[in-house]
Amino acid sequence: MAQRLNVGLIGAGHFGRYHALKLAGATRAKLVGLADPDAERAKAVAWEAGCPVRSVDELLAAADAIIIAAPAEFHFDLTARALRAGKHVLVEKPIAATLDQAVELAGIAAETGLVLQVGHLERFSAAHGALTARMGTPLYIEAVRIAPFKPRGTDVSVILDLMIHDLDLILALTDAPILHVDAVGAPVASAHDDIANARIRFTNGAVATITASRISLKTERKMRIFSRTGYLSVDFAARKLSLVGRDIGMKLPGFEEFGIEQAGWQDHDALAAEHEAFFASVLDGAPVVVDAEAGRRALEAALAVSAAIAESRAMAEASGLVGPFIPA
Repeated sequence: MAQRLNVGLIGAGHFGRYHALKLAGATRAKLVGLADPDAERAKAVAWEAGCPVRSVDELLAAADAIIIAAPAEFHFDLTARALRAGKHVLVEKPIAATLDQAVELAGIAAETGLVLQVGHLERFSAAHGALTARMGTPLYIEAVRIAPFKPRGTDVSVILDLMIHDLDLILALTDAPILHVDAVGAPVASAHDDIANARIRFTNGAVATITASRISLKTERKMRIFSRTGYLSVDFAARKLSLVGRDIGMKLPGFEEFGIEQAGWQDHDALAAEHEAFFASVLDGAPVVVDAEAGRRALEAALAVSAAIAESRAMAEASGLVGPFIPA
């Protein structure tokens, strides 16, 4: 295959535009066109990116690889169609709407020998690199991701919109199957859950507590991790982390065996890094960083949280704690 990848983009929405502009400046790829059902939106983004507007069929004929940034409900059909047309695929998260769909996509990719990468962008962030370089296998994780309300992304719940990022990171850190999920959540400004809290127990004994909200008054993203080797506190917005452990950093008064190490990181372009990883997998045969199995596991966790929220809501309604939920 040529060392410059011909890439087609399906979806020119909020995040699709970012993909288009990033592809326009890529050295290992050429954006051969984009498709979107909104003709005016497609024309505007294509003008910015310097590429033609094409139909999906035309993209599949012209491209070696496809990036799919369409709404989640279309991920399965578009990804399956591209893979069956012999195209490598980078599909935005979540990989699909159901676990059966995720499994089928993984099967198609394996059968065809094509690259299928899932767009869990956090895996390519500088923050993720700084965190994983300093942390052993966790015993307990506490993650908070909150933000003010924005209409974008409300076609899915906050679990699939925001929490799934932390679910993917936590699954990668713990490297163990989920044993049990207990969760609560509520729709406030949309027809789907806009705020959620989940407590997840893994088969190796690790526990994670995750809070996600898109109706908060401020933006905050933090994580605390406890392990046998120490305690790590991360403030993603401030780009700072603190690690407490044995024989590191500055000694803590009264705890001579323990020290504290503080560090930061320089942000890099995570989307460009995600693209470069995709290009490397296709052109160089590099391992897929976030493959279909990782996408399936993240989706499975998100759906388990959603099911636990539904169970909690049913109990609250039965007890009279809350009234019946009427979708907006």
